[in-house]
Amino acid sequence: PSTTISYAIPEAMEITLVVYDILGKEVKTLVKEYKQPGRYSVTFDATGLTSGVYIYSLQSEKYSATKKFVLMK
Repeated sequence: PSTTISYAIPEAMEITLVVYDILGKEVKTLVKEYKQPGRYSVTFDATGLTSGVYIYSLQSEKYSATKKFVLMK
């Protein structure tokens, strides 16, 4: 069980992409680094996690987005 999360960055900046469970507990940090402008994708391997709703959060100094996804095994 894995999924790919894609995102685009309009300018160079520090990016943090974190996955949380539905209770808000951090499951895994996927990205925490300085990125140049462009399109990126990261694969989240959910092996070892139970089925359910999870949330991922993309944060930078100028932008923040939170989305949810359902993991079904």
